[in-house]
Amino acid sequence: MKIAITGSTGRVGGRVAQRLLESSTESVAESQIVRLTRRDAPYEDVSALRAALKGVDTLVFVSSDGEAARMIAHHQNVLQAAADAGVGHVVLLSGLDSALDSPFCYAYTNGFTEQMLRGSGLGYSIARAGLFAEFFGGLVRQVAADGTVRLPTGGCSVSLVARDDVADCLAALALAGPTNRHHDLTGEQSLSGADVAAAAGYAFEECPEAEFAASLTLGGEEPWWVYAYTSMFAAIRQNRWSAVSDEVNRLLGRPAARI
Repeated sequence: MKIAITGSTGRVGGRVAQRLLESSTESVAESQIVRLTRRDAPYEDVSALRAALKGVDTLVFVSSDGEAARMIAHHQNVLQAAADAGVGHVVLLSGLDSALDSPFCYAYTNGFTEQMLRGSGLGYSIARAGLFAEFFGGLVRQVAADGTVRLPTGGCSVSLVARDDVADCLAALALAGPTNRHHDLTGEQSLSGADVAAAAGYAFEECPEAEFAASLTLGGEEPWWVYAYTSMFAAIRQNRWSAVSDEVNRLLGRPAARI
């Protein structure tokens, strides 16, 4: 089986390749892994993507990044190239919030990409990941001041998942056949803002969205990412990131958690 991975030089894609090589359930040789990079198969070039995917059985599609509109164009190109190349199975990394009516800018990107994949005729498995614990922890440290973290959670909680766990689940799905459904990859519990802050060694205070946006801007954050972060918290306040699932343990063969 030949498996291609987009974003293979990144932390998720790189971990997927590592796990495929280390898999004890199926032997995958280095020669069977196609590590796609933006240099040899840029998201903007359908022809290059098609050529890179020729002969590939399974594509682990780690989503692009940047502005949401550009990501949608990138994702269209990847899925078109996969269909043209005859890829049999696409394992898509999506997000727990993939609702088209969500205020989160990337929720629409996730949802629209899922729709494109389902309508493509390709076999698929969709991994809807919760917010990465490493990402959320970094954001907490970024906005912390005087030992306190101020976030606009609205009293709602988030289910955080380890990046490596998500990558390991992508590898597990790649080694199996298409499930033609989505899999919620979350933490085993939903955490309040105070819980997250305490784990990082800070006190917690609720704050208005405008104050949060101002703290990001004063810290030198780019306007697009200020918008992305504030829209994410708007979705958190609608409880779109609070669901918990045991799917990570199931896919990785771990003992069942008490959800």
